[in-house]
Amino acid sequence: RANPYNANEEKIVKDSHTKEIDLINRDPKQINEDVVKVEFEDVIAEPDGTHSMDGVWKLSYTTFTVSKYWCYRVLSAVFGIPVALLWGFLFACISFCHIWAVVPCIKSCVIESQCLSRIYSLCIQTFCDPFFEALGKVFSSVRVALRKEA
Repeated sequence: RANPYNANEEKIVKDSHTKEIDLINRDPKQINEDVVKVEFEDVIAEPDGTHSMDGVWKLSYTTFTVSKYWCYRVLSAVFGIPVALLWGFLFACISFCHIWAVVPCIKSCVIESQCLSRIYSLCIQTFCDPFFEALGKVFSSVRVALRKEA
């Protein structure tokens, strides 16, 4: 008989890898909003007094827009999956290093520094505190009087 806890656990794992993606809004966090959003008017502009023929201008606009659209689609069709595989591999390696090396190393340093901190604190309490207390008692009877002479 299957354990219901394991069935729920498997379902959670499966759902995290097969979650629904939004095919309309493909940049929900807007990480590429102002980087690659380039239109014809952002690249090519003719100032007043220097205009090409209207037909050339319209054809240039159409050529730019269509070539950019199809070039991106062809490049993403050819290289999208291999590059996604490389990025997945890279972020998996980064996650692995962070989980298995960086965090344990930081935790180890924190533990060691706490140990050194206790030793340092003990030394200060043992040697410096009595010295400065004695120094304080020596100078506690010193009275300073300020007089203004005219």
